[in-house]
Amino acid sequence: MTRFATRLLFSTLLLISASLSALAQTNAPVEKETLVFGQKIRYVEAGSGPTVILLHGLGGSSQAWQFNIAPLAEKFHVFAPDQIGFGKSDKPLVNYRIRTYVDFLDQFCKELKIERATLIGNSMGGWIATMFTAAFPDRVDKLVLVDAAGYAPPKDLDTRTFFGLNPTTREGMKILAGKVFYNKAFLTDAAIDQAIAARLAAGDGYTINSITESIIRGEDFLDDIAKTVKRPTLIVWGRQDGLVSLAEGERFNKDIAGSKMVVIDQCGHVPNVEKPGEFNAAVLKFLTEGAQ
Repeated sequence: MTRFATRLLFSTLLLISASLSALAQTNAPVEKETLVFGQKIRYVEAGSGPTVILLHGLGGSSQAWQFNIAPLAEKFHVFAPDQIGFGKSDKPLVNYRIRTYVDFLDQFCKELKIERATLIGNSMGGWIATMFTAAFPDRVDKLVLVDAAGYAPPKDLDTRTFFGLNPTTREGMKILAGKVFYNKAFLTDAAIDQAIAARLAAGDGYTINSITESIIRGEDFLDDIAKTVKRPTLIVWGRQDGLVSLAEGERFNKDIAGSKMVVIDQCGHVPNVEKPGEFNAAVLKFLTEGAQ
């Protein structure tokens, strides 16, 4: 190889390296804060392009999307907030309900000048996303429901079981983890102890109990609302979800006209965590369908 060719190759490699470095910096998640109704809301932002907002479930935070943000940020402008009462956001002692979160999402978008977005919500986050889409259809591009909650429980259900969503004992945590995860690695003694430590450190026990009480009061269910959603919708469900059954996902699929459904095998309540590869592929395929 001539000296000129060597220099040309070296310069090309430097250019490629610089480009990849710039791309990585563009897509790297950045922690930020904003005020919504005077309350601090911490969120993670990454990427560029059409806007995608990720909404975590009960007792979660933006960390629930740690395996999904970077892949999505390659094509989209991703926002993952710690919703009010969770994560590093403020935790005021109020009567939380799903409509509280819809109002906060509405104002969050206004604060960040987000006029239109795709919403991706897991569990309670899917409940919030569905209600927001029904209320503000012109502000939602697409909707992705991931093992979403929101339908009224059976009338004969002992509602005290909902308090099991806020466990503080090994036994309680193991029961909950067994419903959330298919992979038994999440059920070892070490994993359970780590989960309890994380639960205690989260400082969101009041929030969880307040939302539980709202559910017991029968507030904000989606039974009649889901049928009004008219945006393109993807429903992603773990086949072995022991917390919100596959039948609930099939009900969403039936109620939301034209929706598509992807069922992930050997997976529980959080496919974005337990099967991120399959989850990311399904979501990206749906979000890029019809893109020019």
